[in-house]
Amino acid sequence: MKLEELEPKYKELVHQISLAFEKGREKAYKAIERAHLETYWEIGKYIIEFEQGGKLRAQYGRTLLENLSTDLSTLHGKGFSRSNLNHMRQLYVRYPICETLSHKLSWSHFVELIKIDDDLERTFYEKQAVLENWNVRELKRQKRSSLFLRLASSKDKKGIIEMASRGKLVEKPTDIVKDPYVLEFLKIPEPHHLSESELEKRLIEHLQHFLLELGKGFAFIGRQYRITLDNQHHYVDLVFYHRILKCFVLIDLKREKAGYQDVGQMNMYLGYFEAEENTTGDNPPIGIVLAREKDDLLIQYAMNRVSSQLFVSRYQLYLPNKEELKAEVERIYLEEEEI
Repeated sequence: MKLEELEPKYKELVHQISLAFEKGREKAYKAIERAHLETYWEIGKYIIEFEQGGKLRAQYGRTLLENLSTDLSTLHGKGFSRSNLNHMRQLYVRYPICETLSHKLSWSHFVELIKIDDDLERTFYEKQAVLENWNVRELKRQKRSSLFLRLASSKDKKGIIEMASRGKLVEKPTDIVKDPYVLEFLKIPEPHHLSESELEKRLIEHLQHFLLELGKGFAFIGRQYRITLDNQHHYVDLVFYHRILKCFVLIDLKREKAGYQDVGQMNMYLGYFEAEENTTGDNPPIGIVLAREKDDLLIQYAMNRVSSQLFVSRYQLYLPNKEELKAEVERIYLEEEEI
């Protein structure tokens, strides 16, 4: 039998070998990463134990990492800069038990994590990086945008501790909603104001960043999604599908303040999607009115007896004040301790 006659089976053979090769290479890469991480942890342990031995003269103690960098670089080449040695030392300080290091994250991830002083905050970012498969650049962005503090400021003490230890799990509609959303990646200087269509266009142009801000599970469906009622066309600004919650997520953008009419309009969209767009297995849709400002009391009254799947959130075009958020989280802790 000629090879040409076996072509379909031959292509399948090539495919199977290729999959095996890629899988093997990935396993080898992960094994190398794991070995690197454990080695760096061990080096950090040796440095800390040497420092704590009490045998260092003060002057030499201050220059320990410089001396180690020079000598180890001479012996082994690159990888032993003073900065890298300090990271190894800090890795051991932050993670004194080697087994607690997640092998799903790289050394570069841990270099970012060890910079976080607060244990709860660091644990959250570690868990979330694994849950959402963040690369290092995405981890840096979430740290800069103070994701943990933003989420923690809306919880009680028990909720903060639970979120930090487990990561932010998505189990119900409220788990995917933030207030505020941070859109600093659009690089729109204050106090410049965009129209709603311009803001929507910018978000689509930076869709990857916007999906990162939205969180795990969002799949983009379309923009200016048309629905027709009573022979009139209406348009939902952005439509997503959430793979975990198994439902549509509708986002309506507002350039300025959210009003009661925006709540009514979104409620209509939700009713339409549930009746006309949902298919077997879909859960009721979620609606988010995303505005520059909102009056909490007005929104509370506007949402009286309105769908519990409807939310009004704010967005901001700049990174939040980390110190203010940190103070708010500390206030939550202190208030509950006083009760």
